[in-house]
Amino acid sequence: MKKVLVSMVIGVALMVAPYCAIGASLTGSVQGFMCVTQGKVCPIGKEDPVAAVENVFVLLVDAAKGDYYFVPNVDRVVLARHINEEVRIEGTVDMKMKTITASDIYVGSKRIWSGSMQEDILRGFMGPVNPFR
Repeated sequence: MKKVLVSMVIGVALMVAPYCAIGASLTGSVQGFMCVTQGKVCPIGKEDPVAAVENVFVLLVDAAKGDYYFVPNVDRVVLARHINEEVRIEGTVDMKMKTITASDIYVGSKRIWSGSMQEDILRGFMGPVNPFR
């Protein structure tokens, strides 16, 4: 009985694992969502016009497969600065929803964004936040 129960638990864990959020690092290029869904790479040299018409940017991991991830916790302005650049995003990946909740973003070896950097800037504008106000 114990062997069957253990086997069932392991089987369920293995089936659920791909749908769970996991910490990871993904490398790819920042592209506009419309470009990616139409099977195009954002035009090189025309990054500013693309940024003006795109509302959503994604991390294109594999262009041949059309494999991309949304980065919901990073503002489009941050991603728009790096259209067509190779970036590495560290964070929590949700394979089912095709998202990565970023904790850090790197271009080359330089960290260009992190949640803590954003919080420090916000704290500088707002001062310490009192939850009881």
